[in-house]
Amino acid sequence: MELAFSGTSGILIMLFYGILMLLIGVGTYMRNKNVHSSLEEYYLGGRGLGTMVLFFTFFATQYSGNTVIGYSAEAYRVGYANLVSIPFFIMIILVYLLFAPRMYKLSKKHNIVTPVDWLEMKFESKAVSILAAIIMLYALGNFLLEQLIAIGQGVAGLTGGTVPYQAGVIFFIVIMVVYGWLGGMRSVAYTDTMQGIALLVGVFMLLIGTIVYFGGLPAAGDYIRTYSPENLGVPEGGGLVRWTNFLILVGIGAAVYPNAIQRIFSAKSERSLKRSLTQMAWMPFLTAGVVFVIGILAYTAFPDLSVEESEQIVGMMASAIANENIIFYIAMVLLFGGIIAAIVSTADSVLLTFSSIVSKDIYGRYINREASDNRKIMVGKIVGVIAVAFLLMVAWNPPGTLYQVFVLKLEILVQVAPAIILGLYWERSHAKSVFAGMLTGALVAAVFTFAGLTPLGIFSGVWGLIINLFIYIAGSFAFGTAPSKDAVSSMDGQEATQAVR
Repeated sequence: MELAFSGTSGILIMLFYGILMLLIGVGTYMRNKNVHSSLEEYYLGGRGLGTMVLFFTFFATQYSGNTVIGYSAEAYRVGYANLVSIPFFIMIILVYLLFAPRMYKLSKKHNIVTPVDWLEMKFESKAVSILAAIIMLYALGNFLLEQLIAIGQGVAGLTGGTVPYQAGVIFFIVIMVVYGWLGGMRSVAYTDTMQGIALLVGVFMLLIGTIVYFGGLPAAGDYIRTYSPENLGVPEGGGLVRWTNFLILVGIGAAVYPNAIQRIFSAKSERSLKRSLTQMAWMPFLTAGVVFVIGILAYTAFPDLSVEESEQIVGMMASAIANENIIFYIAMVLLFGGIIAAIVSTADSVLLTFSSIVSKDIYGRYINREASDNRKIMVGKIVGVIAVAFLLMVAWNPPGTLYQVFVLKLEILVQVAPAIILGLYWERSHAKSVFAGMLTGALVAAVFTFAGLTPLGIFSGVWGLIINLFIYIAGSFAFGTAPSKDAVSSMDGQEATQAVR
């Protein structure tokens, strides 16, 4: 990702965004020094996030800097078939709307802090809670590793290699840990707002600059029709099966990310939550759609790029546009600083949720039930820093076998979806069938992935989910109604109906 910016200007951009994020953390702590007094305050921002902040923190969870870089490159390579990326993000919103309002009501009523809290309350099963916690921690560790690698690559690209990959990772990781340590969820949400605005403005300026200097979609369409007609079509046959797999895996898996669910718990009110999700419904078109168009327009700007070269397409276009006009130069500074800040913001939300599961669901529930909230938070922070240090070593120079273990993410995480979502609605859900389905689904997904098996073209995670659901439902009928406190059934029919509207 080579830019027109010099190494010095790239360093200044990096320092500006880094210091700004640090100041947000310090300012948040100074305004709310009791942030470490309770789990709800530290991990959920005191359940006080309003519509705008909640919207941007959802936005940062769903769209990272990698979305801008990766989806543009994919659109350049496959053409109009990549339009299916937009339904991926629409699917996530639909799944949110399916369970988020109802889960919010329960979280408010029963003081739920983590997704595992909900599963423990619903199924009253140590086996279900521990297995879910392990799966979530695994997925979060995988997600965090991706962000660490992306931070280093982004900084190295922004500074033209002046700041080495490793130095860039360390610089932003230290800042991330410090402001997250100080302000918790509020710091994370406020930095999400900052990077979200920068990313949106930068992406739209990149689109405008591309159209002004390289022509619009008709010119790109003519080029594709002449030189790459195969990229004008839509997926067919195996390609359609592949995209359907992605739709299921991404749509459901991304919606049950633990850090996404904690944002549901953090809402100030049900009205704020519904309004933020309603606004999020436009973002697949305004973000993924715009990124797709940028990738298509790149055909006329930089034709005949190799696969490896196409990964640099956003940087190449931004560099060319930045040289044309001072306004676009400033906009591209905003864009690429925003991309790095977006990656950092994704990493900090993942780390915060990772720490919350350790402190609340592992340490607080099974190791030291009598610990104060302050002590639980401290344990979560320390374990989180240790996890970052370990993942940093992996990201530094990842050995193939260990790195392969981290390849699984959504394939494994999606196996908790039936317990989280179906458990909200189906009173017959039974802890034994939930555990058996979740464990079997995760094992099938892992075995199929590492064996390279995709029977009928169906992804390993989707096969795992199908088997998981079958065991969950069949077992629930076999075992009967779960002998546990059914929090959902306490909601009368009218309240339950309103919760999902």
